[in-house]
Amino acid sequence: MTIVRRTKKFEKDLAQVPSYLRDKVIFWVELVEMVGLREVRIKPGFHDEPLKGKRTGQRSVRLNISYRLIYREIRSEVEILLIEVTKHAY
Repeated sequence: MTIVRRTKKFEKDLAQVPSYLRDKVIFWVELVEMVGLREVRIKPGFHDEPLKGKRTGQRSVRLNISYRLIYREIRSEVEILLIEVTKHAY
């Protein structure tokens, strides 16, 4: 089981995204809480990947072509912190 914590920024961002993306984030969180982060990471549909540069230590989950869910592991595969939902700049 993985404990999922949320930042205030994440909650604010989530309230501003389209409802279908909000549903996908909620689905991802529930899946992580039920089966664990390791199992969800290997699912190809979420494109879970480590970030580089100033975001080293954080990971992103691709919600669609434009939006990403950014999170950080607090304790490896036991506790994560949802940081933000952001529109990806290309």
